[in-house]
Amino acid sequence: MSASGGTKAIVAALAANLAIAVAKFVAFLFSGSSSMLAESVHSLADSGNQGLLLLGGKKAKREATPQHPFGYGRERYIYAFLVSIVLFSVGGMFAIYEGYEKIKHPHEIEHWYWPVGVLVFAIIAETFSFRTAIKESNHTRGKQSWKDFVRHAKAPELPVVLLEDLGALVGLILALGGVGLALATGDGVWDGIGTLCIGVLLIVIAIVLAVETKSLLLGEAAGIEAVHKIEAAIVDGDTVTGIIHMRTLHLGPEELLVAAKIAVEHDDTAAEVASAIDAAEARIREAVPIARVIYLEPDIYNESEAAKGADPLASPGGPAPATEH
Repeated sequence: MSASGGTKAIVAALAANLAIAVAKFVAFLFSGSSSMLAESVHSLADSGNQGLLLLGGKKAKREATPQHPFGYGRERYIYAFLVSIVLFSVGGMFAIYEGYEKIKHPHEIEHWYWPVGVLVFAIIAETFSFRTAIKESNHTRGKQSWKDFVRHAKAPELPVVLLEDLGALVGLILALGGVGLALATGDGVWDGIGTLCIGVLLIVIAIVLAVETKSLLLGEAAGIEAVHKIEAAIVDGDTVTGIIHMRTLHLGPEELLVAAKIAVEHDDTAAEVASAIDAAEARIREAVPIARVIYLEPDIYNESEAAKGADPLASPGGPAPATEH
């Protein structure tokens, strides 16, 4: 994912949510609708979330230091994880509390045209934001389904914005349904039920975001396509005859670490091996430009040792499937 694409989607979502948050709060003041209060807090939380994503993107651009030699690329994962926590606590739990209170102490909605008008405006604004996120995601999604894109994306910003906007649109429909039923029946309990549903929805989305960003924080390998490209780039069939084992790790959305033990012939000279490693690194970077940190360790391929299977202690992370011997 290009950083510019993610930033564009974040800015569009931020502008929409700030405008919607103000409109919803004004509607709450005039109507007393708990759905409107929950939705205004939801939009305010979303605005804060977009601010966190922008801050994370800025901090991730810092240069590497002796204390952090691999740079700060994972800052983007940390701030995306914070977004899931904010969405869960400020958005979801607050909405559930408001919904419970409104069901327990219902009251009639006043000035119905305020919440209805604001909800229609909010749906239009959120649709614009959602459309921008979809458009930017399509640049990198390829043939993946939306589910796979959210699950396997290495850059967290677009999946976060997509899920936030989707949750916001569904939440607005729930709020409109709750307000509509409350107005039609004269029973404010429906407004509380709509608010409760919004809270449950936000908590589900927050949990999905937390699970996916936790995986990125722990450290994910490169995608299958990138791994195949790296494997093909390493082996030249001359000096580098195969890959004994290999590990990849995302240091950030756009920075990949590659570590591999490569097979060379026993009679190759040190100069030949060094030259072959330099050439392999150049081929890897050409095939997968985000592979910026590369460690290649030469070794003599031993057929009898390879027949014993992968050694779990051969490298961190346990055994990897054999690629080529």
